[in-house]
Amino acid sequence: MTTALVTGITGQDGSYLAEYLVGLGNKVYGLVRRDPGATSWLAPISDRIELLRGDLRDEASLDAAFRRAWPDEVYNLAGQSSVPTSWEMPDQTFDINVGGLARLLSIVERRRPDTRVYQASSSDVFGNAEGRCNEQTPLRPTSPYGISKMAAHRLCDAYRRRGIYAVSGILFNHESPRRRPEMVTRKITRAAAAWAHGDRTKVKLGDLGARRDWGFAGDYVRAMQAMLQQPAPKDYVLGTGISHSVADFVAQTLVELHTVKGDELAISTLEEFVEVDPRLLRVGEIRDSRADAARARQELGWEPDVDFPGLVRMMVQADVEALAR
Repeated sequence: MTTALVTGITGQDGSYLAEYLVGLGNKVYGLVRRDPGATSWLAPISDRIELLRGDLRDEASLDAAFRRAWPDEVYNLAGQSSVPTSWEMPDQTFDINVGGLARLLSIVERRRPDTRVYQASSSDVFGNAEGRCNEQTPLRPTSPYGISKMAAHRLCDAYRRRGIYAVSGILFNHESPRRRPEMVTRKITRAAAAWAHGDRTKVKLGDLGARRDWGFAGDYVRAMQAMLQQPAPKDYVLGTGISHSVADFVAQTLVELHTVKGDELAISTLEEFVEVDPRLLRVGEIRDSRADAARARQELGWEPDVDFPGLVRMMVQADVEALAR
């Protein structure tokens, strides 16, 4: 039986990954800073995982968790993932995203160097690259968050040269009903759910023209696990290869909301639903982010199952139902 230690297990990616690993018959430990509570996404599998207290900023707690789990695989999904927050707290962003990985890799090398490590990287490492991005695309991040992910990506490569099996999954935007509510896609679908229940407050957004390669997080965790099963460690880009604008996401959300509520909703224009807030416009905004996941398709046999309309539909329906409860 494979034993896995997942940092960030209570988050979107961590909870989907834990479900997937448990389904494969793996023993799963999860690193948490506090008790996630009974309402956690992990509640349905709580009897099949073990949670360990720890913090990426505290090497002693990481070491204790590692020795308790003694994992064959480590999935480092925890981190500071907000671009705006990275501008406000660049030091903490680097301590968590780079320092946390450095502590984990040092523990692996010291305690059990045959442990395989997956690092959650991000398409933000590419910045404003032209066209689709693959594993050879130059890294040119435009924010402290992106720079921290680039540094962690390079750190994996450095430890790989020292004999540690470490890989980076460079994931483009991946969403779900479990996405944090402050993220733009959940802001939109939660606002739509509020409209469905009579609240006509407009959702405040920034650049409606910014384009992202949006996929379903549950599809992406399958590739994370597959990366650690390969004969040799390699980095992989994951994404759908198709980008949509924030305005496209809003438009698709309204399509799905009409499906739920019918003509009684009566939103005829995007302007009725959205207010552009200049305070949310980002300096150095990434204009168009698209993945070239050919290596993952060819070597991992990975294909996303959920398309863009299906993703938006899933999120709208979940938020409408959650608000009704």
